[in-house]
Amino acid sequence: MAAGSAPPRVLNVNVGVLGHIDSGKTALARALSTTGSTAAFDRAPQSRARGITLDLGFSCLRTALPPQLGPGPGELQFTLVDCPGHASLIRTIIGGAQIIDLMMLVIDVTKGMQTQSAECLVIGQIACQKMVVVLNKIDLLPEAKRQSAIEKMTKKMQKTLENTKFCGCPIVAVAAKPGGPEAPESENPLGVSELIEVLKSQAYLPSRDPSGHFLMAVDHCFSIKGQGTVMTGTILSGSVSLGDNVEIPALKVTKKVKSMQMFHTPVTYAMQGDRVGICVTQFDPKLLERGLICTPESLHTIHAAIISLKKIQYYRGALQTKAKFHITVGHETVMGRVMFFSPAPADFNEEIKENVFDFDKDYLYQEEYLSTDSKPSEENKENGQSEIQLPKQQWALLEFEKPVTCPKLCLVIGSKLDTDIHANTCRLAFHGVLLQGMEDKNYAETFLPKLKVYKQKHKEGQVERVMDDYSVIGRSLFKKETNIQIFVGLKVQLSTGEEGIIDGGFGQSGKFKIRIPVPLFRIAL
Repeated sequence: MAAGSAPPRVLNVNVGVLGHIDSGKTALARALSTTGSTAAFDRAPQSRARGITLDLGFSCLRTALPPQLGPGPGELQFTLVDCPGHASLIRTIIGGAQIIDLMMLVIDVTKGMQTQSAECLVIGQIACQKMVVVLNKIDLLPEAKRQSAIEKMTKKMQKTLENTKFCGCPIVAVAAKPGGPEAPESENPLGVSELIEVLKSQAYLPSRDPSGHFLMAVDHCFSIKGQGTVMTGTILSGSVSLGDNVEIPALKVTKKVKSMQMFHTPVTYAMQGDRVGICVTQFDPKLLERGLICTPESLHTIHAAIISLKKIQYYRGALQTKAKFHITVGHETVMGRVMFFSPAPADFNEEIKENVFDFDKDYLYQEEYLSTDSKPSEENKENGQSEIQLPKQQWALLEFEKPVTCPKLCLVIGSKLDTDIHANTCRLAFHGVLLQGMEDKNYAETFLPKLKVYKQKHKEGQVERVMDDYSVIGRSLFKKETNIQIFVGLKVQLSTGEEGIIDGGFGQSGKFKIRIPVPLFRIAL
């Protein structure tokens, strides 16, 4: 390289390797990788002892920059995020999925879609834009029937993906480790070079923005003698340079960046999307296994939140108000209680501004999240509505059992992780976006009164007499001791169709006055 010339451009794309346990994800990551990180290929002793991935693993594949990603020399770096497949580690998988641009769903070709493969597909639909399906372990198929078995499984997968955002995605057949884990290293993988070409064809320029606050998801933390403590992770937003101060918000500790590396290469700067190791001094790595680091004072710890949300279609059963879920907020998972609400029925079809919550509006309390499988209320049945009306948007108030630290507008996933992991059922219940966090511990007194959520109640009374063309006197709606003032302004409907508003009490016996905006037809009493 000539003196003073710029180093070749390196574009980083994060590729998640997801799938059911024993589908061969780690073997595939190893077969694809040119460089492993400190956290690659099950280096943890517990992982090696149990023969399964227990944590996120990271490695990288470097290849020539494909033509669709711009002219000029350069390299394309795929950072492979190897996610565990075991059902009990779903929260680690969700954390891994939030940092990926492209997903590889690894399927054991002899078994097809399994429970955790389906959950990984759901997570991919929430957190990722593109997917490649990898049919692994083709070496286990008898050679004479191999091609027809691959074609059969390919058709099956195409059918499964038909109604998802990944319809028509590439499906590639490979054997990442022919002969299985015990086979000699001399056994060459099958189909991996074809898979690399497919990954290159699917690579795109992810949206990267170095401006704004620095935020990084740390997945490993360890000390290096004579150097300091290294925190490795993926930058979610902003950028970081040597000498910058970074905060570990969960511990309220601020440290200076002493040095940085990307896959064993020292760097002085890193930005959104990059995988980096940041070295700081005088920090005990045991205090931070995983979590977030950020620009000092840029993150907030919250006790409750308002989210916009959607039910996950594969979750069986209703989402009930007051139910408890495992709530994954950003990169933390805590228990939380939910309360669902929607726009007032008159506003069900109104377009809602994205990522904004309007505290000036009235909202309708829901006993459960409204979906196509909800049952119509008694009131709707009385009004002849056998089908449930669905609003364009629904929200929930989340109340956490312990506070969480997270950025605004972060991904929220609600799950039932205490469901039997051997049951053939999706444990992921809903996903959404955090719109408003509540930092005050006493939010129920200080914040919730701003949230105007009402319950709809239906009660009938009688018209006693007409006062004039614009007002009538009603009875049998309130007891005589009721303070009618608190009901002033509420709407009533006469049996003849006119709508009116309660204007106040009339006398001492619980009677009340109704104001009618449009002149009344004379009612035969």
